[in-house]
Amino acid sequence: MKQIRLLMALCLAVGCSYQNDADEQRLLQGAWLLRQVEYPYDVPDDTLSEQEGTALLLYDGDSVVYQCWMTKTESGLVVRPGSQRAVTLIDKGGGEQVYIEGDNPRPLTIVDDSTIVIQRDGTRYTYRRADDMAVEWGTDIRNIVAANAGKNNSEEKPIYVLSAKERQQASYIQWLLATIVMIVVLAVANNVVARRRRRQLQLQLQQIQEVRQERSQTVRQAMESVETAFFASDRYEALQRRIATGQRLKDSDWQEIEAQVRKVYPGFASQLRGLHAMSELEYQVCLLIKLRIVPKDIAAVLARDMSTISTVRSRLYKKVFGQKGGAREWDEFILSIGA
Repeated sequence: MKQIRLLMALCLAVGCSYQNDADEQRLLQGAWLLRQVEYPYDVPDDTLSEQEGTALLLYDGDSVVYQCWMTKTESGLVVRPGSQRAVTLIDKGGGEQVYIEGDNPRPLTIVDDSTIVIQRDGTRYTYRRADDMAVEWGTDIRNIVAANAGKNNSEEKPIYVLSAKERQQASYIQWLLATIVMIVVLAVANNVVARRRRRQLQLQLQQIQEVRQERSQTVRQAMESVETAFFASDRYEALQRRIATGQRLKDSDWQEIEAQVRKVYPGFASQLRGLHAMSELEYQVCLLIKLRIVPKDIAAVLARDMSTISTVRSRLYKKVFGQKGGAREWDEFILSIGA
């Protein structure tokens, strides 16, 4: 039991340690701009030179700091690189830290999430968090400071001008390239899907043809007899008269039509829907074609223009066969399947 408790306590301690490490990693991460300097004695007003710009500290976690001076302009950013140094934080509790930059320990106070105070030789430097600087210019500033880190303090370091317009152009180019890549990937994927779809359709059409060829003469004659009897029936003549007079068909009428088609052509509906996902209009046009209703009557009963009915048929042919075809060619195909 004691061993279990000891193990649990160890796990909690390790967990807390990891949590504290994670919290510490967030203390200084990002960019900080110098906002205020408090000297321990009176100094002339011009002690702080404006020529170098505003001091900026850019941290990678709490382990490395990049220092520079920057001046923000309308067109971008002017950067004078400073130093790159290792950083160590020792927590004293109560928001007080010992800040070791290089080999120099300095008191550091975490005022809040957006403000820190670092003391150097009695002078207090107040920095404010600048997340926008870290996001927009962080990578460039790190690269500039790192490239000049090996130079001595006596060596003159170059001044860098970062253009906001060039950054915007680079961002636009990256976005454009990403968009082009996405379009190409989608086009390739669509092409692969389309080829796969065409192969499936070709296989389905081949299977339909094989089923028709494999039927015995007796089966074909029996199906032709059922078909002939249906077209000679009073029910079909009544349907023809209703359609010829332009009467709109109700849902119950369409259900009856579909039931009759399934009875006369058992495989028609399944073969048709297997070839293409059809809208209600497309499916109704195909049912009427199968019942040998002429195009002008199809247009009348569906309250559509003749041109619309023609477009539906030719469009279906292209979708199924992957090539241009006329409305009559689609009609011939519809009459050939399910029989």
